[in-house]
Amino acid sequence: MSGAVPMRAPDMPVAELIDRYMADYAGRDMTRTQRLSWWRQQLGALPLGEVCDDHVHAALEALKELPARRYAGRDADGRPVFKVKKRAATMAPATLNRYRAAISAVFSWAVRRRIAPKGWIHPCQGVQTQPENNARVRFLKPDEIERLLQACKAARWPRLYLLVLMSLTTGARRGELEGLRWQDIDANHAVAHVARSKNGDSKTLPLTEPVLQELARFRGAPSALVFASPRRPGQVYAFDQAWKAALKAAGIKNYRLHDNRHTAASMLAMNGASLLEVSEVLGHRTLAMSRRYSHLASSHKQALVTRVMGHVR
Repeated sequence: MSGAVPMRAPDMPVAELIDRYMADYAGRDMTRTQRLSWWRQQLGALPLGEVCDDHVHAALEALKELPARRYAGRDADGRPVFKVKKRAATMAPATLNRYRAAISAVFSWAVRRRIAPKGWIHPCQGVQTQPENNARVRFLKPDEIERLLQACKAARWPRLYLLVLMSLTTGARRGELEGLRWQDIDANHAVAHVARSKNGDSKTLPLTEPVLQELARFRGAPSALVFASPRRPGQVYAFDQAWKAALKAAGIKNYRLHDNRHTAASMLAMNGASLLEVSEVLGHRTLAMSRRYSHLASSHKQALVTRVMGHVR
């Protein structure tokens, strides 16, 4: 019995392909929509079968010259808002790589779905990623953590302390915490279940006893968001101003909520966790993403080698 013939669509406009991809997208990366909207403007009118690495390369070269932007929270409808950075020249290499990764995911999806022409060369295959400098990673020192948590406890929004405490102790991404519902919290096993992480994978967050105690103070209906807005229960509370006020009160500068992941990883690495363990807690797909913390685990590695190899003479 012969199978169904794949429906190749070499004439499909890239704009339509992006729309189809996003309709099927199950990840929690809130920036993907914004990045693919940019790609829609650059390549949207081109037929899929005609797109090549030259198109992607030219678009990224143009993107290099645009002013860098920063994430500035969400608007009243929950959509991400970006603002031009002050004193910033152009897009950082890491940002360019994320734009490349966004359109690359679309083209890979088209190949898997047999939409792309047979034998088609992936347009991102001939476009190199930009070298990134991940040597400097901002993370909090113990005294800064204490000051920040005390400031969060005094915040006007009563759940800021819970949010930041969970962020610091689980290394969870912002979107993962914002998407949590009470039905995802398993207090008996001290874990929270993330159905879809940024990477589109399921994930389990281990919960410490202080986090469980704080969660118990606010327990709501199973389907309700853990960090819901009091005025709009179906939406996440817009906590950016409360977060910035806590940072100011704690005297902490040059620090983002996302940096709590770095702080969590640094605490794990400096207290004996292996890079594999750091990778598993943070939900990294590859160990390469956790290698930025390798220097923090040096004392642990030295102790390991001494214990295992110290008798060798």
